Amino acid sequence: MAVLVTGGAGYIGSHTVAELLEAGEEVVVVDNLTTGHREAVLGGKLYVGDLRDQEFLSRVFDENEIESVVHFAASSLVGESMQHPGNYYSNNVYGTLCLLEQMNRSGVKRIVFSSTAATYGEPEQVPVPETSRTAPTNAYGDTKLAMEAMIRWFDPAHGIKSVSLRYFNAAGAHENGRIGEDHRPETHLIPLILQVPLGQREQVTIYGDDYPTEDGTCIRDYLHVSDLADAHIRALRYLREGGSSDVFNLGSGQGFSVKQMIEAARRVTGHPIPDVTIPRRAGDPAVLIASSDKAQRVLGWKLTRDRLETIVESAWNWHRSHPNGYGD
Repeated sequence: MAVLVTGGAGYIGSHTVAELLEAGEEVVVVDNLTTGHREAVLGGKLYVGDLRDQEFLSRVFDENEIESVVHFAASSLVGESMQHPGNYYSNNVYGTLCLLEQMNRSGVKRIVFSSTAATYGEPEQVPVPETSRTAPTNAYGDTKLAMEAMIRWFDPAHGIKSVSLRYFNAAGAHENGRIGEDHRPETHLIPLILQVPLGQREQVTIYGDDYPTEDGTCIRDYLHVSDLADAHIRALRYLREGGSSDVFNLGSGQGFSVKQMIEAARRVTGHPIPDVTIPRRAGDPAVLIASSDKAQRVLGWKLTRDRLETIVESAWNWHRSHPNGYGD
């Protein structure tokens, strides 16, 4: 019996595949490699193809005895989603519909979905609980909310139980040093900061230092990617043990400002990392921190790599040994 991981060649997906393999699971990976990397898949069986290709998807299910799905496959760039919303609804929402219909045809009754805190939009309270209003401010977040809703309705209709995991910023890299974060283009803060000591950019840009925070820069909730992977495995275990369909936030419960992230990178790398401040970007909330009390209580999830230096150091180890990502 195998676990199907869609988008398993991506950043969080590949780390979850690694954790599943370490737990002795049989793993099947589906990825179209548009943003994923073949080298990031450390084991299991990899199928390269698109969820919207019914013939391809049927073959994956026919050739493997799949008992559960962990679903990461999605386009995930906020800016791009606003420029090309149709592509995002096609890939994210329609792709998920194709997956759910195939699961139903094949009798697969469990799915763990990689959602996002972008479903909340501008938070009404911080830390953000699962009961907060969902009002996405971009097409990416709206597609993820639509995916959640569709997955949820497949439970009363077809008995497919689900867990949707909403999280903020994944960061860091696997302790084995073989897999890490490689986005093209890169938009995440920690890799952008580390490009300075790698000699790939002269300075890091701070978008606004006039927010109502202690140092004036935005505060975000960062989670080590291996802790996120662990949460997906715990969610899968929860469903296997008969848990009902539900939604969980994943967060550290604490936030770090942009300036704190840069200072941590300076300490870890020993590089001065020059920075320049420019005006705010539109739509950036001052503070985003998740409440993960529910995940801790119900799933038994807890952080094991919550020190900021631990997160940054693992990322630095990966980027230093893979300065050009998986292209090395």
